[in-house]
Amino acid sequence: MKRGAIMKILDWYIIKKFLGTFVLSLALIILIVVVFDISEKIDDFLQKEAPLKAIIFDYYFNFIPYIVNLFSPLFTFIAVILFTSSMASRTEIVAILSSGVSYRRLLFPYMLSATVIALLSLYLNNYVIPRATKKRIAFEDTYIRDQFHNQDRNIHKQESPGNYIYLERYKTEENTGYKFSIEKFNSSGLYYKMMAETIKWDSIKSRWTINNYFVRTINGMNETIRKGKTIDTSFAFTPKEFGRKDNTVETMDTPELNKYIESERLKGSDHIEVYEIEKYRRSSFPFATFILTLIGVSIASRKVRGGIGMHIGLGIFISFTFIMFMQISTTFAAGGLLSPLVAVWIPNFLFSFLAWYLLNKAQK
Repeated sequence: MKRGAIMKILDWYIIKKFLGTFVLSLALIILIVVVFDISEKIDDFLQKEAPLKAIIFDYYFNFIPYIVNLFSPLFTFIAVILFTSSMASRTEIVAILSSGVSYRRLLFPYMLSATVIALLSLYLNNYVIPRATKKRIAFEDTYIRDQFHNQDRNIHKQESPGNYIYLERYKTEENTGYKFSIEKFNSSGLYYKMMAETIKWDSIKSRWTINNYFVRTINGMNETIRKGKTIDTSFAFTPKEFGRKDNTVETMDTPELNKYIESERLKGSDHIEVYEIEKYRRSSFPFATFILTLIGVSIASRKVRGGIGMHIGLGIFISFTFIMFMQISTTFAAGGLLSPLVAVWIPNFLFSFLAWYLLNKAQK
């Protein structure tokens, strides 16, 4: 048999092993997660009389893609460790390399499989999962939890160009803001400022009721001050501006998210870093598939004392280390201490060096 034909057989053998083990391990974790999720939420389903059809099609059919994508890089790693370690224990890796196949050529089917998984993850991350998350969250809002909440303090927003608002805090359950102020600027500077103890949304009139207010109007050298107990007025913002969901950005596909970030930047939002973390994470996480695949092959392709158990233990340790680095770096970014782009890609950058070191060591 020709060498090219043999290599095709080996490629397909490794690809089938890789993707088969990946799908099986992912299916098992999905089954476990779904069982635990049902046991946790069964009381909410029964209490709020959620229809079985809605539970299955609106919730779990949209929950499973999220789980698949969340665990795909790590289970790519685990799958590589499992089947490569098994091949190494049966000396299949040694036989392949002894036949004249280079270590880099051996990596080809691994990287091809990783490319399939990464591209699928990239598409899911940017387009499919946000739409599925929108349906899942709508179900959760109806049958599991309250729709909106806000725990922010010292809220600053740009209502429109030149108009800035401030709230010390906003209670969504009461539709009431405390320590409110609005400032309006023109080419000459500040020309209008209102301060108030509270501002409350009147859902019947679709207007704001302002209590204990103080208004300062500036016109050149002239300044007018007036006070009052209560006044009804309209603004360009509504309670939806403050009753935000923490996971709103997860329901937007990437083009929508880009527009939303620009909109929030114009408003002076304090959460731009959080939105950008979500944006950059959608591309960095799929890329981690390649890095973890290289690390997995480099570790598991050698036959060592302890066999599969040793490889799996080391693989789990590296997996948790990767997750820890990701959490730490994104926490720094959310606090404004790191650029979101840098923070999200730091784990990939660091683990790329680890992959390069292990790969060079494995080829000797």
